[in-house]
Amino acid sequence: MTKAISSPLAGNPVYPVMFAMGACHMLNDSLQAVIPAMFPILETNLGLTFTQLGLIAFALNIVASVLQPVVGFISDRKPMPFALPLGMASSFVGIAGLAFAPEYWMILVSVMFLGLGSAIFHPEGSRVSYMAAGTRRGLSQSIYQVGGNSGQALAPLISAFILVPLGQHGAALFLFVAAIGIFILSKISAWYKSQLAKEKLQKGKRAILSSLPELTKKQVGIALALLMIIIFARSFYVTNMTSFYIFHLMESYGLTIQTGQLYIFLFLAVGAAGTFFGGPMADKVGRKNVIVLSLFVPIPLAIALPYVPLFAVIVLLVLIGFFIMLSFSVTVVYAQELVPSKIGTMSGLTVGLAFGMGAIGGVVIGILMDSIGVYETMIVVSFFPIIGLVGLGLPKDRKITAA
Repeated sequence: MTKAISSPLAGNPVYPVMFAMGACHMLNDSLQAVIPAMFPILETNLGLTFTQLGLIAFALNIVASVLQPVVGFISDRKPMPFALPLGMASSFVGIAGLAFAPEYWMILVSVMFLGLGSAIFHPEGSRVSYMAAGTRRGLSQSIYQVGGNSGQALAPLISAFILVPLGQHGAALFLFVAAIGIFILSKISAWYKSQLAKEKLQKGKRAILSSLPELTKKQVGIALALLMIIIFARSFYVTNMTSFYIFHLMESYGLTIQTGQLYIFLFLAVGAAGTFFGGPMADKVGRKNVIVLSLFVPIPLAIALPYVPLFAVIVLLVLIGFFIMLSFSVTVVYAQELVPSKIGTMSGLTVGLAFGMGAIGGVVIGILMDSIGVYETMIVVSFFPIIGLVGLGLPKDRKITAA
């Protein structure tokens, strides 16, 4: 594989690696998607409360959140090409445990293994996508992230067509998914290792391309803080939609689990499409412009969503899903260009924060639903996208071109 593809050092994208990483991201996140897909099953079969379900989401996401920046920081100092298949191996162990865990505490331990695998995979995967991008950073990050979002979008289908008929043991089918991921990532790691050797030989000859003007440390710090707030608002809202909105559809509209999960799939599928289009759009019109567009459009739609009839729910889910995820890959690239010497750290920080906010969101939403009810919780969460308007304060960027 390493002989069949070119090098991005001269600014030329390495498309085979870009698409392979997107595919592996889909495999990785489809494994994580098994967790929220199991929520209706666990709630029915084990009699778990919404708070307990929230703690499962917390266990998964907090491990990934805390460890991703750590992995990114370490890999910035000493890249770890073969960490990618090792991370997928951890997810393999987690899925095996999840499929056969007879008790609640064992489910928590299993999802922690999945969180560990995710923490290892995401910073290194984002680094490989960055290395393969050349001057097409937005496109490359979109291909990578749309793979992940596509994997997450499978959660409702996994629930409706695998876990509902087969139960908890049906998760064992995803051991094959993990095995395929380990194989592909082993091949990518070989390219990654050879690329590191080439970069070492050409060190000092490669200019760092950035869409941002030269900023002071204070300006960089403020911009990063604003990005973190944006990611917080988006992740909190998306966690609600992916893990808990199904209960609103069942309670308020009388939908079955299978039918309700198809609505969630629609939201996630168009979200994946938004993720894909956001990167190339940002390459053309600027990162900040795409981020701001992604923040403005969903606000009135999200606020209206709890009140509309079922036929209008479909329309709003499509629009909200597409626009709120339009900036997903863009925020990662923006952070990497704010601190171009810390690619892994910035990826771990931004994506890790998304997991962390999902962890906190899962617990908070679960507690709210147990305390004030499902419908009332949907109303409260509908206002969270407003917080993202802090993105108006981000520094303006410009289109980058190869030297």
